[in-house]
Amino acid sequence: MATQEGTPKENESKNVSQPLCLSTLRSRVRAYIDKHQYDSAIFWADKLATLSDAVEDIFWYAQTMYYTGQYHRAIHLITSQKLDKNYAACRYLAAKCHYECKEWQEALNILDLLDMSFTRSTSAMNTSLSESVPDSELTLSIPNCENSICLLRGKIYEAMDNRGLASDYYREALRLDVYCFEAFELLVNHHMLTAKEEHELISSLPFASQCPPEEADIVKELYQSRLKKYDCPGKTDLSPALIPLKNNLDVIVSTAEQHLYNCDFRAAYKITSKVLSKDPYNSHCLPIHIAILVELKNSNALFYLAHKLVDYYPDKSISWFAVGCYYMLTENFLPARWFLSKATNLERAHGPSWLAFGHTFGVNKDHDQAMAAYFTASQIMRGCHLPVLYIGLEYGLTNNPKLAERFFSQALSIAPQDPFVLHEMGVIAFGNTNYEEAESHFLKALDRVREVSREMLPERWESLLNNLGHVSRKLGKYEEALEYHKQAEILCPQTASTYSAIGYVHALMGNHSEAVNYFHKALGLRKDDTFSTTMLTNSMDALMSEITACDGADEDPHFQNLSKSQRKRVKLTDLFGNITKDETIDDSKASFDTTDHEPFAESSLSMEEVEMEECSTS
Repeated sequence: MATQEGTPKENESKNVSQPLCLSTLRSRVRAYIDKHQYDSAIFWADKLATLSDAVEDIFWYAQTMYYTGQYHRAIHLITSQKLDKNYAACRYLAAKCHYECKEWQEALNILDLLDMSFTRSTSAMNTSLSESVPDSELTLSIPNCENSICLLRGKIYEAMDNRGLASDYYREALRLDVYCFEAFELLVNHHMLTAKEEHELISSLPFASQCPPEEADIVKELYQSRLKKYDCPGKTDLSPALIPLKNNLDVIVSTAEQHLYNCDFRAAYKITSKVLSKDPYNSHCLPIHIAILVELKNSNALFYLAHKLVDYYPDKSISWFAVGCYYMLTENFLPARWFLSKATNLERAHGPSWLAFGHTFGVNKDHDQAMAAYFTASQIMRGCHLPVLYIGLEYGLTNNPKLAERFFSQALSIAPQDPFVLHEMGVIAFGNTNYEEAESHFLKALDRVREVSREMLPERWESLLNNLGHVSRKLGKYEEALEYHKQAEILCPQTASTYSAIGYVHALMGNHSEAVNYFHKALGLRKDDTFSTTMLTNSMDALMSEITACDGADEDPHFQNLSKSQRKRVKLTDLFGNITKDETIDDSKASFDTTDHEPFAESSLSMEEVEMEECSTS
């Protein structure tokens, strides 16, 4: 009798559910989500959750709320039914909603409801959500979300400025799933690891166990192509494993990035321009293209690009970074700082914006403000040596060589192969009169640059060649000094300091005629060059003191009547057309003591330079 009373209720329940087929309704909800019709999806997901009361349907109802930005509503739906206590996927979704609301601690509390150690069995997490739904009704297989929870934990800790724990969780997410590119990208783009640590991470990832044999090498090489490139020059040849992807834009952009950090700006510009013609808003290519435009001082193209980015992506830090770079390039530093500050507000971990922000103060010799920006960048970009390199540069400009050397040494410990760091170490050693040490640093930097330069060195290394000439001159190697200076002259033909340095070496070698010629060239390019002016006078005096009367002058009665200084003037009139009859020439021999004006080793770092991690770099 009891059985007969229960049958009508079951039949009534079946009759009520007959008008809507649950499996069809689930398919309809998924279809609307796939078509991004979230309002339709949330409407039918609500009805589905009422009819079935299955955990899977409630989960997807909360998912549709997440897609429509109703984060607190989704949290209430999950927590009110205590699904977050029993199901990992529901707990992850609730924590994700708290994260989107910037409720960092609440998100961590949700994730910590059940202590999930990294060694927990993945099979237990896969089956937890599907237990309450019959196999016949379960159309969605919930994948292992342990790596997603690690990724979310990393994002939360990074938002709370706990970058050490964030880095640990990102690495754990990668070990659990080597295809989790988002975790890898956050580690690399936010400079959480040094170049050495990045390579160690790639070596430790279980590609062989998680990837099919034919994919393992490709996945590994794809990650390798995204590692740091600005720490040292590198080859631009494509890895054999990536040959099948040689036309992929990401692979092409990685090649352009290597050209950028090899200081081959025109080759990099050619590649990035082609990429942006196919994909105008490629997020991987844009930072590199902006840095190249700054290096090439192409303000018109940068202005056009920045305006397009602000119109289309006003909520992205890259848009305001481009605007700030444009104003910095046109030397409007106040608006440049404002826009770069806005970029850092949108994305605090955007390293290029912090470096460019410091540059806007450095070019105006506001060293304290510049160092404050670089110190902030060094805290955010722990694995990047550029902030400490620029801090050392600022200390060098404020005549504090000891602190400068300290920060340069720190940068060298992070990037021991970076020629820019080696060059700055050489400059400091030159200033401390340690010429052998300076020469060693300069030669190491030159060797690193020549390893990747197939034909001629880029123009950026003109200062390195000149500094090698200066230190060779100090060591008495005049022929080598001339060779280095002439190589620098080939790279940058219209540089006054190069002509002045060549003239000085010729003067020390006693080639006063050549010295006068080069000092004239230097003054033709820079009239207010005090050193060239002083040395020109000294070289001409020395040249005149060496010139004697022509052979047979003793028999010439007209020549015998001239004084010694007049004879020199007659002879020099043929050599220098700018000497007139009324000019007198001092017979005293000029001294070459020009310590106060002597050419000094110059830094190779331009304060307008913006480095990318990609997008900045030395």
